[in-house]
Amino acid sequence: MIRIDDLGLFLRSAALGSFTAAAVEANLLPGQVAAAIKRLERELEVRLFTRTTRSLRLSAEGEQYLPTARSVLEQLELGRERLRGDDAPLRGTLQIAAPSDLGRNILLPMLTEFRRLHPELTLRFLVSDQVTNLFRDPVDVALRYGWNEDANYIALPLAPWNRRVLVASPDYVARHGAPASTDELTHHPCLLYLQNSRLHDRWELGGQTVQVAGPLFSDDADVVRRWAVAGEGIAYKTWLDVYADVQAQRLVVLLPEIPGDVYPLSFACPHRGQMSRAVTQLYQWLNQQFSAMERP
Repeated sequence: MIRIDDLGLFLRSAALGSFTAAAVEANLLPGQVAAAIKRLERELEVRLFTRTTRSLRLSAEGEQYLPTARSVLEQLELGRERLRGDDAPLRGTLQIAAPSDLGRNILLPMLTEFRRLHPELTLRFLVSDQVTNLFRDPVDVALRYGWNEDANYIALPLAPWNRRVLVASPDYVARHGAPASTDELTHHPCLLYLQNSRLHDRWELGGQTVQVAGPLFSDDADVVRRWAVAGEGIAYKTWLDVYADVQAQRLVVLLPEIPGDVYPLSFACPHRGQMSRAVTQLYQWLNQQFSAMERP
């Protein structure tokens, strides 16, 4: 018979890529985790992991079984929640992934406050500019910029009004002046973002594409924002990413009459079955917070 605890250890070992890390997280010995995986493999009559002295990765059968194991544990948790009732405190672990800039500067205080409201809930907050695979990575929710082009997951709107804006620091504008048109961007150092080896140096502004250049670029969106605050050039960021800086007058919006491209923020889940009470309440909380940030 398959043990529920063994399924949980299988999921965490797959997510962390290590029996030792899964053991530390569960307050167990590495040998206990290895034994749990062996029990599960005996029950299923397959090898779930490919092991070497330096790495641990899912086998083809492990990849195939991973969504099933996750679904089983999710259904058990949903059943437990239904028994507790709607007024019971939120419990369990909620795993949330978000882009770096949004995560550090906007979401961090929001999630901290949400956790204070629900002290029996455990949050795992994963911050990265790499796009999360909702079906493979160990997350319940991923906040994503852009349009939902994948019909295989659920995307609820958080900030459908979000657009990119041109920003620079007051100090930069005092030293170099502000561009009077998009054509003048070619005379300014622009701060560029690199994602998946692609340099974002073609900016969509007012229905036209503007080729820009600059001496600074990074694969971390928050670094680009920090360079802008430091007065190193002009950045093209989403309104949500620079909202706090504009409110604090660390950045000013340039050419505000020229609209940047729409870049909506969504609250993504693998499927409706993963919309637990904690996930639903988190969405409602964040939706309220982001509504107050809409640009006038």
